[in-house]
Amino acid sequence: MFVDRAEIKIISGKGGDGAATFRREAYVPDGGPDGGDGGNGGNVVFVADNNLRTLMDFKYNRKYKAENGQNGMKRKKFGKRGEDLHIRVPVGTMIIDKETGLLMKDLSHNGDTLIAAKGGKGGKGNVHFKSSIRQAPNFAEAGGVGKEREIILELKLIADVGLLGFPNVGKSTLLSIATSAKPKIADYHFTTIDPNLGVVELHNTSFVMADIAGIIEGASEGAGLGFKFLKHIERTKVLIHVIDVSGSEGRNPIEDYKKINAELENYDPKLTKKPQVIVANKIDIAEDEESLKDFIDFFNKEGKKVFLISAARNQGIKDLLEYTCQLLENYYESEEEPVEMFDFEAEERDPDYKKINGYIDQDGSYVLEGKQLSRIFRSTNFEEVGSFRYLYNYIVKQGGIKLLKSLGLEEGDIVKIEDVEFEFIDD
Repeated sequence: MFVDRAEIKIISGKGGDGAATFRREAYVPDGGPDGGDGGNGGNVVFVADNNLRTLMDFKYNRKYKAENGQNGMKRKKFGKRGEDLHIRVPVGTMIIDKETGLLMKDLSHNGDTLIAAKGGKGGKGNVHFKSSIRQAPNFAEAGGVGKEREIILELKLIADVGLLGFPNVGKSTLLSIATSAKPKIADYHFTTIDPNLGVVELHNTSFVMADIAGIIEGASEGAGLGFKFLKHIERTKVLIHVIDVSGSEGRNPIEDYKKINAELENYDPKLTKKPQVIVANKIDIAEDEESLKDFIDFFNKEGKKVFLISAARNQGIKDLLEYTCQLLENYYESEEEPVEMFDFEAEERDPDYKKINGYIDQDGSYVLEGKQLSRIFRSTNFEEVGSFRYLYNYIVKQGGIKLLKSLGLEEGDIVKIEDVEFEFIDD
């Protein structure tokens, strides 16, 4: 089964907590601090792998977590860094942040990587907090929390040439003749329900051909297999438009051509600007010579060359492939419109990042909220007085306590930060 879209959750590793330990030596206050730093949490890294063809695995496993960093140890020993989690995806996979809908990276080449979620920073051991007035700090810094993100994976095939056309016009047969691919072939519609790829080897060169199957009228609005196939045309350089001129389906070949191009136009006007090779297939069973002549005349007036072939009998295939190869050799990649990319540092640059907001909830509790507050809060080690004091001093410095007092906060009232409640004691 070919799966080209999946949604997953990724979580980078939490940083290890710093250690609050003391060495035991004579004449050294409390033995002297010797707590080591915690190790950084592991990153979540996406890697493009050309051995993969589908996002099938992500349909069954939707949560991915990197390893946490190890806590610091006594004698100034650092904790071990958490192992990075490498997630392998097919070449052509776009990594999209679900919350913003912005592209994080397009992994379009084998070996491309993206650090989609950095691990939390390891906390500092108590040795860092020693000073002339604090000889024996009994606290250490908690490790930073890992990043959690909802990710959309979207695969768009990487192919040089796309085979375009209505169902049952002979695209799969042409692919099987031109390449070593073995697509399903039968005399009914939608025999191809997944895109098929094959490599065309011609003289001293080669190119990748894809069967972009199942496009019908209304596909740009989701009819038939709709977007499932249309999006895979976007990366192709040349389109081979296969048209059944035999009349076996009871359709008008010229109308077929117009309808398919109308769907391309509706989906993305840029697709109609791609070089398009017109192929009249099934000429071996075409009986209406007048209709075939009208077909050729129509494209001559359009300035387009028509290749008359019979894919089933391997007639005219070589000339078609040689012409396609020439188009690829002379292909010029037009400049893409700039795409708004996901900004990994946007949160920290947000002018409201450090701002603390406060309000009274329906239970009468006083609530504090803020992006940086949440980050510091989650990295606080509540078992260490010094770490908790750091959190409190930050709230005071950012005006959080003053704000709550303006709302009526008094000693003994409940203050909430995220899901934790505290009793307020006024200093």
